[in-house]
Amino acid sequence: MADVQLDGVTSDPVTMGWMVGAPPPPEKRILAARADHMRFPMIRWAYSNMRCFAPTIRVAASGTGTPFPRALRPELADVRFTPTGGDGEISFAQSLIEAYTDGILVLHKGEVVFERWFGVTEPETRHIAFSVTKSFVGTLVQMLVGEGRIDLAARVDSVVPELAPSGFGSATIGQVLNMTSALDFSEDYGDPNSGIGAYSAALGLTPRPSGYTGPHNLWDYLATVRGQGQHGAEFVYRTPNTDVLAWIVTRVEDKPLHQVLSERLWQPLGMLGDADLMVDEAGSPFAGGGLNLRLEDLLRFGEALRLDGAGVIPEADVARIRSGGDPAHFNIDGYPQLAGWSYGSQWWHAHDNHGAFSGRGIHGQTIWIDPVAEMVIARFASHPTAANGANDPHSLPAWRALADTLNP
Repeated sequence: MADVQLDGVTSDPVTMGWMVGAPPPPEKRILAARADHMRFPMIRWAYSNMRCFAPTIRVAASGTGTPFPRALRPELADVRFTPTGGDGEISFAQSLIEAYTDGILVLHKGEVVFERWFGVTEPETRHIAFSVTKSFVGTLVQMLVGEGRIDLAARVDSVVPELAPSGFGSATIGQVLNMTSALDFSEDYGDPNSGIGAYSAALGLTPRPSGYTGPHNLWDYLATVRGQGQHGAEFVYRTPNTDVLAWIVTRVEDKPLHQVLSERLWQPLGMLGDADLMVDEAGSPFAGGGLNLRLEDLLRFGEALRLDGAGVIPEADVARIRSGGDPAHFNIDGYPQLAGWSYGSQWWHAHDNHGAFSGRGIHGQTIWIDPVAEMVIARFASHPTAANGANDPHSLPAWRALADTLNP
């Protein structure tokens, strides 16, 4: 069932017949007990249906949102470009198959100019955004910084004393925000014994090993992460940083994260529907990657950032986000396709001549914001390889080719 040779067409979840029938035949069932929901090709169905596999809590919308106007340009499917390292051109439509796309929306000057859906993903689907969730949390932090309620120079343990024994406690909030905290933690998705494996076990996203005696929630897990090295020396991508930020936000706001997201972003931005935020058995939120939302609401969030906050996120807070991190701290060895980039405020920054920046999640989840081209792209995907280096050779040049076509 996990034949990774399946391509973006043959792995289509409708073609494969996952979870069809009453009941589905045993060979077509996707079961959390076997961690099927995190294995290809089952992820092509599962990522659009994560409430079947993990508990969630509602991020409430106001019910007053309206869809973006459509001015569809089907000819954009034929835009051609050369993938990074490739020896020939492909079309934008072909690149969507290469990325195992589940849904994509391209917004130009406030109008949807391209829209495409695949498999079981539809406009109403709440698809998992994985680490694009981090960009929502980083934006909340910057909003609280702007209000003078969070000091990025303050130590983490001054706000969350429970983390004093951990590697996070002596880091500043700003170092955690930009992922320059120094921790004994490895985010190797292919190694079940890495830090991300222990993190997943505490969260309960995948079945715990027999005889497991570790933490059973993220709050307890975070206190076990040890320090290693010097804070502020370099950017190293580590998901637990975001869960620490969420703990700080909830401590400052004295409200759970799902409520803060609803009151500060979902309702004032006019999101079209409620979202589902994954939580563990203690109710701690999966802030590093657990947001499940409509694709058009992901697009709306990106458009708000393009429009200097759209009257909801203060312009000065957006400016701090857009400034990015320090490229000198960026580990280019780990991201050879992202030369010149930085990571700041839980966003990825290209530092190109368009000022493009992005929210990125494993398996291809994306918000791409191009201020010069007045373009925002939102994509859901279920690529068989978790790390975005697998789809960047097709995706990054595709975004620029669209920008150049829309804004010649």
